[in-house]
Amino acid sequence: MANLKEVRTRISSVTSTQQITSAMKMVSAAKLRRAQDAIISLRPYALKLQEILGNLSGSADSSPKGFTIQRDIKQVLIIAISSNRGLCGPFNSNVMKLTNKLVKEKYKGHNISVLSIGKKADDYFKKTELHIIGTDMPKRLHRLYDDLTYEKVSEVAQKVMDNFLLGDFDRVELVYNQFKNASVQILTNEQYLPILPAESSSETTVNADYIFEPTKEEIVEELIPKSLKVRLFKAILESHAAEHGARMTAMHKATDNAGEMLKELRITYNKARQASITNEIIEIVGGAQALNN
Repeated sequence: MANLKEVRTRISSVTSTQQITSAMKMVSAAKLRRAQDAIISLRPYALKLQEILGNLSGSADSSPKGFTIQRDIKQVLIIAISSNRGLCGPFNSNVMKLTNKLVKEKYKGHNISVLSIGKKADDYFKKTELHIIGTDMPKRLHRLYDDLTYEKVSEVAQKVMDNFLLGDFDRVELVYNQFKNASVQILTNEQYLPILPAESSSETTVNADYIFEPTKEEIVEELIPKSLKVRLFKAILESHAAEHGARMTAMHKATDNAGEMLKELRITYNKARQASITNEIIEIVGGAQALNN
């Protein structure tokens, strides 16, 4: 009977877990829809902005902002974008792994700092020497997710751009999960600063003929900072949507696994119950036979 009680307790526990994971799946599905609408709405604007910037890249080198200047790499800033919460599979661990790979392989021997956006990345990197300490860089960026707006993200982007222009960092990289669909997230690493000439690819500048008003230089001076702010905002929105997709998928699998476990536990319970009943019948029959003899 002790075995039966243990199995019943486990069945009750797994049933409660299944209800929780099913509810979390539904919540993530609702949040995913809103996050997906936000990133899908921003993508055409961001891509068109990149296209225009590509056509203006010839004047970008002469921009007084200096966002295209290629300096000798000494100081590197990696912006790692994660989530504030877990239970979303390998979503956050993939960001940490790729960031560590960049530190150990691509930028080995350089001075590297990590700016964390998201509580999971912040908790991980604050235990390492890569965490930014004692600078004027923004802190507690996990609060961005409390009210994710372009205005708040643009302040962070402006601070990163200012530090780049001051020479505090010679290169800035982004590491985040790009949203493809509810079940697929693409781990992405891209150079944020300095702006690469590759942005003006042949696909976006084929026979492009524009009349500029005001001059190219004035447009570039205004367009590049705006493009960089939109780019960071897009990366965070991509990660935000990918997070809910990953959590919804993880909770769906957890719910299915709980269902399979319940089937096995019920079979085990029935077998143990039948064995217990059989033993009781054998004892009764044996006792009756002993009395008859």
